[in-house]
Amino acid sequence: MRCSGNSIGRRDFMHVGFLGGLGLSLADMLRLEAQAEQKFYESKEGTAKSVIFIFLPGGAAHQETWDPKPYAPVEYRGPMNSIATKVEGVRFNEMLKNTANVADKLVVCRAMSHGEAAHERGTHNMFTGYRPSPALAYPSMGSVVAHEFGPRNNLPPYVCIPSQPNQFAGTGYLSSSYAGFSLGSDPASGDFTVRDLKLPGGVDDNRFSSRRKMLDAVNSHFTSTEKADSLDAVDSFYQRAYAMISSEKAREAFDIGREDDKLRDQYGRNTAGARMLLARRLVEAGVRFVTLTYGGWDMHNNIDGSIRGQLPPFDQAFAMLINDLDQRGLLDSTMVCVCSEFGRTPKINGNAGRDHWPKVFSIAMAGGGLKRGIVYGKSDATASEPDENGLNVEDWATTIYHTMGIVADKELMAPGDRPIEIVDGGKVRKELLA
Repeated sequence: MRCSGNSIGRRDFMHVGFLGGLGLSLADMLRLEAQAEQKFYESKEGTAKSVIFIFLPGGAAHQETWDPKPYAPVEYRGPMNSIATKVEGVRFNEMLKNTANVADKLVVCRAMSHGEAAHERGTHNMFTGYRPSPALAYPSMGSVVAHEFGPRNNLPPYVCIPSQPNQFAGTGYLSSSYAGFSLGSDPASGDFTVRDLKLPGGVDDNRFSSRRKMLDAVNSHFTSTEKADSLDAVDSFYQRAYAMISSEKAREAFDIGREDDKLRDQYGRNTAGARMLLARRLVEAGVRFVTLTYGGWDMHNNIDGSIRGQLPPFDQAFAMLINDLDQRGLLDSTMVCVCSEFGRTPKINGNAGRDHWPKVFSIAMAGGGLKRGIVYGKSDATASEPDENGLNVEDWATTIYHTMGIVADKELMAPGDRPIEIVDGGKVRKELLA
């Protein structure tokens, strides 16, 4: 039985009564329905059951991360050195010592490219798979995944750590019910708690159930007289919130304190370590798409000192995340993606930094049905432009969706009943797939 909102008609009640006569309560029936719906969603899934999307805001320099140019003139090469990795002939920045040891589990794309040199526009590209448009707000990949699959194991399908990082990580033209669940505080803080996951003081389980019944009655009245996205979104939010609060396993997924102290030390007792460790806990518990941010990478000045401050915590946490997922048997079903909104200029500027450069930059991915230990694409000798296998945003996003079992040219309905493709014109880069 499927009902619209919380409104149940007389025939529906007769049906419920019939089921009750067979020993099935309404709760039993809804549980069976949820299980059937879960099986339907799982039948659509691809090789990547979950995605951890790590965003480095500001524009991380590809030359000082994934694509150093040790043989370029010093004004292009920059002040830092590079190191060998586990993949023969592939070098990373000298600060990526731990990541170099997991390079055999990564896909590094060194010829990513788009045409947007402004932070906001580049960020829009990387979160939505679309160039920004004044006519339409596009949904983020996390919100599309939430729309296509829904919750799993009473957990939100889309979670932002610690909160939605920018407006382009939102729902766009989709209902606000597909927004990312924001934690409300940073898991790196000593007093980290997730808002709304505990009952208020003085509210026990009985009062909790009573309040839910009253809310259902109010919702039923409003949805029978009024129809709006805001009402549907609020109703969806409360339904999912109740499911989370009432599920001990769902609550525990957010409890980073349950992790072994040694493992927490291996990730790092810092922002990068705590966020990536929590991301692993969430996908392990059933969250489908986790977005997290780390650092500030807009390094127009003193790129040497800035990279030496930002990169080591990332290096420790990221390498540990890859190893941890792999050891738990989760890497093949979890895609990890590291990206920024663009790269940095080929030449070091007068302030010993680099400026915005969208013409070519690098991203790193792992797991979820991708190959292991490859570099895809190549920038030219000065990291100025793509030289081989250039990768555009549309193809990259389409490939991510493909690994999750989502057909990227499927049309979703925007306001005014306008059909809009999830990604317009992208194709799957099969060279990246295992």
